Amino acid sequence: MSLFEDDRYRWRETYFVLFRASDRPLAAAVERTLREMGGRYEITELRADDQARFESLTMLSPYDYAAMDIAYLGGDDVRSHVDEIMKELKESSLTKQEKAKLKQLSECDARFDIYHFEQVVDEEEDEYLDPGALLIVLERLAQLAHGVSIDPQSGALM
Repeated sequence: MSLFEDDRYRWRETYFVLFRASDRPLAAAVERTLREMGGRYEITELRADDQARFESLTMLSPYDYAAMDIAYLGGDDVRSHVDEIMKELKESSLTKQEKAKLKQLSECDARFDIYHFEQVVDEEEDEYLDPGALLIVLERLAQLAHGVSIDPQSGALM
């Protein structure tokens, strides 16, 4: 079940990890990589395709009042998305490191969509959400798939 269907959580933002489809990891490798983050995180709904490659999962982070749905997407939609991102980024001033990531991005034809959710605690209270888990997940998935993390809201390469 997607967190979009769970009233205990509300969607906050979506981040991406873009990579080459040839670097798509096995579901077991994704699970192992995320479990290395420690016992604070719960992985559920792990799905793989018929070749054991990662399809999707849900990750709960109760201590951070956060959760994530992570899903694989490949093909023409991703290529179009990459083209849009590259067009936007080429018009901005980039650091040497960002230029290297932009070159890497040009080869990407697959991505992980990371839907970040906040646990609803009390509608009238301050936010409890800690984005720490999201940032660690982005970093680990990018390393695993030899990819580039993107914050689409700011257009930043991470």
